[in-house]
Amino acid sequence: MNRRDDDEIVVLGAGVIGLTTAVTLAESGRPVTVRATGQGAHTTSYAAGATWSLYLVEQSDRVRTWGAATLDELRRLASMPGTGVALVDGVEGGERRTAPVVDMPTYLTYLTDRARQAGVVVDIRPADRPDVAPRVVNCTGAGARELVRDDTVTAVRGQVVVVENPGITEFFVDDGDPPVYWFPHGGTVLLGGTAQHDVVDTTPDPDTAAAIVARCARVEPRFAGARVVGHRVGLRPTRPTVRLEAERLGDSLIVHNYGHGGAGVTLSWACAAEAAALL
Repeated sequence: MNRRDDDEIVVLGAGVIGLTTAVTLAESGRPVTVRATGQGAHTTSYAAGATWSLYLVEQSDRVRTWGAATLDELRRLASMPGTGVALVDGVEGGERRTAPVVDMPTYLTYLTDRARQAGVVVDIRPADRPDVAPRVVNCTGAGARELVRDDTVTAVRGQVVVVENPGITEFFVDDGDPPVYWFPHGGTVLLGGTAQHDVVDTTPDPDTAAAIVARCARVEPRFAGARVVGHRVGLRPTRPTVRLEAERLGDSLIVHNYGHGGAGVTLSWACAAEAAALL
């Protein structure tokens, strides 16, 4: 990697947390490189539902504050074409509400394009240590367990099924065990899901997929005959608390921004702003 100047910041990770952080930094005038093992379909974020929900994350005042600030931004993005964010009616936990529903493949593309327009360089290669530059933001999610030897990070495997939309216009979420949820994205619907702790296999399991469709069809019979068009698996980075703090490591300043569990989208913009303020 060629540093553009002494002010450059390296963001490790190209999921929703990493890309949002890169956008926030670059649009404030900071030179940024995103370094990651993969992007797009090769990230956990690609497999997310997703909606605004404080799922599998610490329940605290700071998380609620981050969530509220990010909700405002997601509502703004829903008014813009091409972001993949839409305000959709639905049911969560038995209560009706209107919430941002995010088509993650589209949203990750939007964030990547926005980052590049702001001057971000994307460097697809792994980092075997966090101090790869004088200033780094560590947004590696579940990968932080190995990268910074954080044993408090655990992976919670999520598998989803994408089907042709049989006429669904509203979302549904039941955070039971296993969870049952679906999110309409125009011509398709994403069905979920699983919450398998300490399972790190990202290969879609056919039996799990069939069980997901069956559970969703028990709630909404139209899914029983829907044609399956895709499968996705991601590892949610859970931790007792979100790690958002600065650390000196040799000559490097590392800002950690990981451990968001199933609430990466929900907390992304506020956590990105706080990470940027720590540099």
